[in-house]
Amino acid sequence: MKLKRFLLRYYPPGIILEYEKGGQLRTKSIDMLDLSPETNPDILVAEIRQSEPLITESRSEQVKHLILRLQQKQGQQDHNKFSLFKTLQAHILPLTNVAFDKSGSRFITGSYDRTCRVWDTASGKELQTLEGHRNVVYAVAFNNPYGDKIATGSFDKTCKLWSADTGQCFHTFRGHTAEVVCLAFNPQSTLVATGSMDTTAKLWDMETGEETATLTGHTAEVICLCFNTVGSQLVTGSFDHTVSVWDVALGRRAHTLMGHWGEITSVQFNWDCSLVVTGSMDKTCKLWEAASGKCEATLAGHTEEVLDVCFDLTGQLIATASADGTARVYGAATHKCLMKLEGHDGEISKICFSPQGSRVLTASIDKTARLWDIQSGVCLQVLEGHADEIFSCAFNYEGDTIITGSKDNTCQIWH
Repeated sequence: MKLKRFLLRYYPPGIILEYEKGGQLRTKSIDMLDLSPETNPDILVAEIRQSEPLITESRSEQVKHLILRLQQKQGQQDHNKFSLFKTLQAHILPLTNVAFDKSGSRFITGSYDRTCRVWDTASGKELQTLEGHRNVVYAVAFNNPYGDKIATGSFDKTCKLWSADTGQCFHTFRGHTAEVVCLAFNPQSTLVATGSMDTTAKLWDMETGEETATLTGHTAEVICLCFNTVGSQLVTGSFDHTVSVWDVALGRRAHTLMGHWGEITSVQFNWDCSLVVTGSMDKTCKLWEAASGKCEATLAGHTEEVLDVCFDLTGQLIATASADGTARVYGAATHKCLMKLEGHDGEISKICFSPQGSRVLTASIDKTARLWDIQSGVCLQVLEGHADEIFSCAFNYEGDTIITGSKDNTCQIWH
């Protein structure tokens, strides 16, 4: 094995090693999820050298330099005050979902008008219109970190794979017998997973366009899904009140996570693939061990349905959004509610952490999005301007741009 070069990953902090083995170029990552500005870089380099044979004595100084750069980045707090940069009359009918590419330089919008549009974030210019679906385009995603392909899932029961650069349609994935409502790329960008109202999820080969597996077992609609960061497992959440963890290579179910008594609304793996978080109409959020399928904790407190859940990038915090108009932040290790975020005047449908993890963004039926400080629980900013409910919001990779999607048919870019 021969180390070729280092790549720096700011969020979550880590170093990617590019190395040659058997004539092939490969990568592996050294995650530093506990890194803080107080971490002693010399001690950390010594620990990394013990567990990683590619890091030799001669490379120590280089690694230390990279750690210092990561710490410097952490020291720059995100004190951004966002202002409305542009309102895009994105579609002639309501939007369904929005998503950024990895760098945040482009984003996509899906709509009831049966198209998906690709936008340049800096200028607000439309780059592509992806046409071909025969019904609502509901689910949209880039194949991050590459960002050269887009998948769209539609109520026409198909999923399409497109070139993000030219708008060419590579494949139409047919096989579902009802609406496709969620989708995801695996991290290697070799598979697309789709979830459908037909109670199944399917895996598709991006190269050939062939279906590689049908994941059966749910007894109601599959409403959300998520790959883990290494792509070995997929988690699906269903209206049948259960969550399934699937072995991707075998196309078989590894665990059924049972315990919720309401429809599942949201599922996510943490960064190191050890935990799964689930949100449910039963007003709770549950934390599960990915390896065993065991329920570790029930995070209670909301008085209405939990509509969205997410981990921060280091996997140490969990945020929940509820129909009760509040959001909460919990410790992933302590299972304690650290913060209750109050101020919205109606249900919160979407929540996400900034890449730095110090802010939370919420989108609500009250026509506003809000930015919160997770240390104090204080609302830092109310993003106003939409004329109808906001159902989608996202940060770019650097955390200095936000997009919001609304039922008023517009998308807003905030810098």
